[in-house]
Amino acid sequence: MTGQLGYDTVSVGNIAVIKQIFGASQTEATFMTNMDADGILGLAFPDISSSGATPVFDNMITQGLVNQSLFSIYLSGSSGNSVVSFGGIESNYYTGQITWVPLSSESYWQVSMASVTMNSKVAACTGGCQAIVDTGTSLIVGPDSDINNINTLIGATTDQQGDAIVNCNNIPNLPSVTFTLNGHAFTLPASAYTTQTSNICITGFGTGSPDLWILWDVFIRQFYTVFNRQNNTVGLAQAVNAVKGVSLTAAPGGCTHTTINFLLTAVCVSLAVFTQADHS
Repeated sequence: MTGQLGYDTVSVGNIAVIKQIFGASQTEATFMTNMDADGILGLAFPDISSSGATPVFDNMITQGLVNQSLFSIYLSGSSGNSVVSFGGIESNYYTGQITWVPLSSESYWQVSMASVTMNSKVAACTGGCQAIVDTGTSLIVGPDSDINNINTLIGATTDQQGDAIVNCNNIPNLPSVTFTLNGHAFTLPASAYTTQTSNICITGFGTGSPDLWILWDVFIRQFYTVFNRQNNTVGLAQAVNAVKGVSLTAAPGGCTHTTINFLLTAVCVSLAVFTQADHS
């Protein structure tokens, strides 16, 4: 998109961020024409902010508007609201403990990934790779060769639109896919990485990211995610709606300053996590 930069008070729940710089869109890409969203609220690090603008969460921190320098996200299943919480952790949205993964880069919410395995064998990310924990799309995206290998091992075929299709009746028999981060295994069962539309089932693995894996909605819907700016870590715990959990370690608690409810289908996402915000 193109447009101009401006300043205003941006209100998110009961938080009011004064003198927040934002981009007022004047032209958008064709794919955004019918998008039902008020805008994009980017929550990654200042180093990759457009035009050097200070991101809204940084201003929340410096203006003393949040109890803790972190925000967390819960993505619901097919029904119910998803939630992003600024300044706290919502214990009712996850089970078990939170595992903390250190960032490998303070730009995107980037972490080191040791491997992607299926049936106890490495299927992708051989020798290690880098991954972004993000909500920029509904798919898990990675290098073409790795993604194609995963989809092949699953038994998927590619249709004319480029989607990886599997037989819906075979989903109970498909292997789980495990992502190893900081020595911990985070596993997605087939029911978590496939989506059924009418009589067609599509995998949640897509090509198009040559350098970085992007663990997007398919991953975050399974794991409640905490983005911690205080010690530059990402926290992951089994979401309450998760199809299948894993055993995690380390469980710091937290309190919530403010929570914004949103429908995933009504949100345009970018960088790390964001939701529609009220603007005044």
